[in-house]
Amino acid sequence: MTWNIPNILTLLRLLAAPGVAVMFLYFARPWADWFALVLFVVAALTDWIDGYLARAWKQESKFGAMLDPIADKAMVVIALLVITGFSGMDPWILLPATVIIFREVFVSGLREFLGDTAGLLKVTNIAKWKTTAQMVAIAVLFATGIFGHMLLERTWGMEPAMIEQILLGGADDPLGLRRIDQAARVTWWVGVALLWCAAALTLLSGFDYLRKAMPYLRDAP
Repeated sequence: MTWNIPNILTLLRLLAAPGVAVMFLYFARPWADWFALVLFVVAALTDWIDGYLARAWKQESKFGAMLDPIADKAMVVIALLVITGFSGMDPWILLPATVIIFREVFVSGLREFLGDTAGLLKVTNIAKWKTTAQMVAIAVLFATGIFGHMLLERTWGMEPAMIEQILLGGADDPLGLRRIDQAARVTWWVGVALLWCAAALTLLSGFDYLRKAMPYLRDAP
């Protein structure tokens, strides 16, 4: 193993993946959402930084090449599990999350089966786009959790009829409930749309890997 800055950043990103879920064990919401969002965004940024530094400083290594996709997959899968949990198993999130997790497991198993031959399956532009779409969608959906919980905190103990009247604009809004509700709705729809786009790109990249792997999966005649 070569302990240079790019590889250290990749290792830190891998360690940050379970940290996203741990935030919800030790902090109350919406602080947990805030900490998870910041941790996820910082870790996602290192995905670009470590690759850029490795190429710029000519410090690319087998250890980094092995660890980088593992860290990416761990971040995405754990974050999706957390988001699916606090969204109440919403099908708009559960379905694309299932597609993404299934693809990641399938491709990982495919690469493991191919062994040394897996090195011939280079990372494609589609795979890079799907990773970017996943990261952005997850960050936006963490923001949805923040706004949603802020709304719950500020309406605690209020009559449902009063809340509805405020949100519809029929009463004064000194707590800024309408603004928070609108932010929660916008980030939810944007996050869901991005997540479905990520799921589509995930399927495309998965089929692409399978197509390229087929010559190595056929039995000898």
